[in-house]
Amino acid sequence: MLTLVVVLVVIACIILAFIVLIQNSKGGGLASNFAGSNQIMGVRKTTDFLEKATWGLAAFIMVLCFVCAFLVKNEFKANDPYAGTQTEQVEDTTEE
Repeated sequence: MLTLVVVLVVIACIILAFIVLIQNSKGGGLASNFAGSNQIMGVRKTTDFLEKATWGLAAFIMVLCFVCAFLVKNEFKANDPYAGTQTEQVEDTTEE
């Protein structure tokens, strides 16, 4: 399960990097290729989609990272041979 989550994080990161590289804050990028007025998706809709996809993927990666941390913690506890066998040693500091 942990491997699946890590693979999903890597794939989402690659897609996010691609989407960020497509965008251009100065009006270029992929959105400038759709400048024709007879296009199905106009420039504004393309930039809106790319912005929403960026935020959505960033949130998806954050959630997957939390899931990954939870899975690693549980896996560590399950594989720890010393879990539950450690006892605290308390020193007696009272003077007689």
